Amino acid sequence: MSFRVYAAMDQRMKPGDVAAHARRAEALGYDGLNVPDAVHDGLLTCQIALAATTQLRVATSVLVVFPRSPMAVAVAAWDLQSLSGGRFELGVGSQVRGNIVGRFSTPWTAPVPRMREYVGALRAIFDTWQNQAPLDFVGDEYRFTRMQPFFDPGPVEGGPPPIYLGAVGPKMTALAGEVADGLMTHPSNTPPRYLEEVTRPMLEEGAGRAGRRRETPLMVSALAAVGATADEVAAERELQRELLAFLYSTPAYWNSLELFGWKDRGEHLRELTRQGRWAEMKQVITDEMLDVFVPAATYDEIAEVLKDRYASLSNWITFPMPADPAQDERCRHAIDALKS
Repeated sequence: MSFRVYAAMDQRMKPGDVAAHARRAEALGYDGLNVPDAVHDGLLTCQIALAATTQLRVATSVLVVFPRSPMAVAVAAWDLQSLSGGRFELGVGSQVRGNIVGRFSTPWTAPVPRMREYVGALRAIFDTWQNQAPLDFVGDEYRFTRMQPFFDPGPVEGGPPPIYLGAVGPKMTALAGEVADGLMTHPSNTPPRYLEEVTRPMLEEGAGRAGRRRETPLMVSALAAVGATADEVAAERELQRELLAFLYSTPAYWNSLELFGWKDRGEHLRELTRQGRWAEMKQVITDEMLDVFVPAATYDEIAEVLKDRYASLSNWITFPMPADPAQDERCRHAIDALKS
């Protein structure tokens, strides 16, 4: 089994640092780069990364779309696909109600039906531009029926960008199987047992609803503790312990905890956040939980560890880029092993 290997980037990376980060990812042998849409604009960041590279695929992971009109997203995605010669990938997501309403001042409606329409609207707009099909998309949330020739950018090399869906819950996961070109998993949902028992069946259910016969591509956004030595790996595990404590203080991410019988840990973490006892949270994440959620090994061994965990479930994975460029050569060998 060989993997497609994608890098990620810190959501707080300054726009002026993005080009160098993208070039470094390309030089290390990554197939793609996942760009967040959080602190900085995901579409603008993708433009910087694509303009700085020649082979690297660049994906929004994931773009918060409900505050954005499908037409506005379609225009930006089309331009990025044209700019890059077909290397742009559009990952979309719903975000939670509190952010949609309170941070973006956007009305909230049921996210799964809304996302179904959103993806359908994007595909209708793309079809109009690529194949000159009449624009006639009418739904409960979105209506697109007008595209004058003046505003039509025309076909793009490589065709429309693929649309991937970021999902956490089972219903949104099933929707990815129904309407998307692939699923971008959340890090909280990447234990192999969860992917096998929950994610894959939901994708198959959604694909069945749409009459799709192919298996939905699955990006495993794996957390990993990697280093040159055992001590470095141990230190990275502790960082991941802190991250898991933060993630699982949010009820939306408890699906995987419930599968392993650890929902009470999430409830405990939630209560600690309410009390402001942040320093105590990492103690709730046990070594057993880390073993389940975070593959850990040195750079020499990590490729085999990841293959053992995920090769039967997916051929598409994220892999952390070293914070220290001194580790780049070790990282490059690990990526080569994952892709071989």
